[in-house]
Amino acid sequence: MARRIGLLGGSFNPAHRAHRRMSLAAMEALDLDEVWWLVSPGNPLKDQANDMAPFAARLASAKAMARRSPIRVSDFEARAGTRYTIDTLRLLLRRWPRHRFIWLMGEDTVAQFHQWKHWRALARLVPIAVISRPGYDDEARAARAMGWLRRFVRPARQARNWTEWSAPAINFLRLPPDRTSATRLRALNPDWHRRFTVNRHRAVRP
Repeated sequence: MARRIGLLGGSFNPAHRAHRRMSLAAMEALDLDEVWWLVSPGNPLKDQANDMAPFAARLASAKAMARRSPIRVSDFEARAGTRYTIDTLRLLLRRWPRHRFIWLMGEDTVAQFHQWKHWRALARLVPIAVISRPGYDDEARAARAMGWLRRFVRPARQARNWTEWSAPAINFLRLPPDRTSATRLRALNPDWHRRFTVNRHRAVRP
């Protein structure tokens, strides 16, 4: 059965309440059936030798945070061997051709979007919904990638009609703010990942 799926990729280092809250709010705004969290084995734009926790711990933290919700946590990228979002999307579209996917992206990520592999081709694959993050609105609107994407912006009031859009299409969702930050959580507890073990949590595999 065809389903309306929001895709949120990231390190989830660790997963936290803002991930959950913005995913559930995006579900409501976009009329989604599910949100899939695609936990990345390694982000090419981040320093893997710095404070990136082991993949198993990040996956487990995402599973714990998504518990009792329509959020599905996936290790798809680790199993498929993809490192770049465009490669992941192409495989997802091939694996589930009947599903309708929309890429979810935080405003804080838009400024880096032009650094993503084949980002224009990625934007042509699926619609994009940008989720508001406190303090990043001006930076997102002025991002280098927006010089090209600006012509494809859809009004916020049309968010629930995203399956009718032809990509490229981008929508800025105005959702309740949450200032929770993975960077701050790691600063408060650098050893957060020690409480998660491989055996305690398993990924749901969409």
